Amino acid sequence: MAKEKLKRIDGCEDIRSALLPHCRLREGQIWQDTVRGHRIACLDATDKDAIAELMAAEKSSLAVQDPPYNLVVANTNSVNLGQTSVKDYLEWSRKWVGATCNVLKNDASLYVWLGADQKAGFQPLADIMVMMREFTELKTRSFITMRNQRGYGTQKNWMAVRQELLYYVKGQPTFNVEAEYTDIPKILRGYYKEVNGQMTENSERSKSKNIRAGNVWVDIQQVFYRMEENVPGCYAQKPLKATERIVSASSGCDDLVVDFFAHSGTTLLACERLGRRCFTSDVDPVFAEISIRRLERYRQTGKTGWQFNSPFPEVDVGWDQESRSGTGRVQNATPASDNLFDYLPARR
Repeated sequence: MAKEKLKRIDGCEDIRSALLPHCRLREGQIWQDTVRGHRIACLDATDKDAIAELMAAEKSSLAVQDPPYNLVVANTNSVNLGQTSVKDYLEWSRKWVGATCNVLKNDASLYVWLGADQKAGFQPLADIMVMMREFTELKTRSFITMRNQRGYGTQKNWMAVRQELLYYVKGQPTFNVEAEYTDIPKILRGYYKEVNGQMTENSERSKSKNIRAGNVWVDIQQVFYRMEENVPGCYAQKPLKATERIVSASSGCDDLVVDFFAHSGTTLLACERLGRRCFTSDVDPVFAEISIRRLERYRQTGKTGWQFNSPFPEVDVGWDQESRSGTGRVQNATPASDNLFDYLPARR
């Protein structure tokens, strides 16, 4: 049976060390896309000076942020997807939210993916909701729940099949309601209402024969290794369909979209497919490299990911099945392709 070629990258330093020599970026460095104008950087989302250099005095109409959730996931407490005190997490969050607000246009949207620890007072979701009130330029617009089609089994609790998405606006940005319609046909009859003296059914008044997503998204499949868009090693990958829905609804053609937690590069790819520019970054050179490679792969093959194949085919990663610790063995190493990008030097 086919399986992923890479385990969770951020949870295994041996694998990460094997991949680092094949990454084009180090801290403070930026790649400039010469085709559409995307920018991919390796920087800290809380570093306002680094963010300012990435933006080059431009402002964004949309930010899609997927920060670490402050949860221990898959029994692995790593540097990038680990857990700290709620106080420290909120202090860190204030910095990246502030840096994000600084680069938004007067009329812009901000979406934030978050999780809630059912065993620890539902942190950090509740805490972040309260903290966000400090940013008075942002107004709450919606609290969205995405239902994962796969969950984590339990015999003593309700299965966890949800991810939370907070939607804020600055000023009065446009919202393209057409992006909210799903592929699910309307099958329920009823909800009658008098319109112009005639009793009409709900389906007669709608713009579409399909239902709207609303703030509970039930039509999106959680990414796993049998899907083409899967990027092995990226544990927290978001579905492309969800990101494209956000980008379509809250930005226009050629608008600039930002994402300072690139991870698997989903926001970048969504912008490429929908005709937007994307400035994205990740603090880890490995995930910055994966974002670049995912864009290159899409342009070269039309594929949205690697399914169960490795995005680093030049690195042979072996596994000790008993300890489940990774060891990297480099074979047939070739330099990363740079035919689509110009190099911008390190900031420091």
